[in-house]
Amino acid sequence: MKLLYSIHKCDVFMFTWLLKVRLHDSLTKVGRVVSKTGDGQLYVLIFTLTAWQLGFENTFVQAMLLAFLIERPVYFVLKNGFKRNRPQAALENFRSSIIPSDQFSFPSGHTSAAFMMATLLGYSVPELLIPLYCWSALVGFSRIVLGVHFPTDTLIGALLGICTALFSLAVVA
Repeated sequence: MKLLYSIHKCDVFMFTWLLKVRLHDSLTKVGRVVSKTGDGQLYVLIFTLTAWQLGFENTFVQAMLLAFLIERPVYFVLKNGFKRNRPQAALENFRSSIIPSDQFSFPSGHTSAAFMMATLLGYSVPELLIPLYCWSALVGFSRIVLGVHFPTDTLIGALLGICTALFSLAVVA
């Protein structure tokens, strides 16, 4: 229990430091745009176009489908199992910049899905892996800047997304 308290204390310190940075207002404006790219519609579009063009027999399409079928339920179980309060509920006198879609913060679903897609697409087109991971990291960072996640929420979200993608690629290969 002491470890969890120490992690939370460090999380709160990093989170509040970021909110006090002079650039926070500018980061919030950019964060809204970046965060929107991780809302999910883009992933559905990519999957639909890829499946339409390559067919469901394609291993990449199968890996993408399997990854989504694993990642979303695992994310949901973790989020509702840990029940970690979002910063707005956990910190006095704090208001997030956006209204989150659900109650709990751990792990970050936006970050998890972004890293999962980046890993899958980077496997298919290796020269895009670094730019895709940069975009995924920005999605995670935007969720912190917008005040709906603590840093460890996004870190674990990234790990969940990467592991899910790698597992799915290994299963269908």
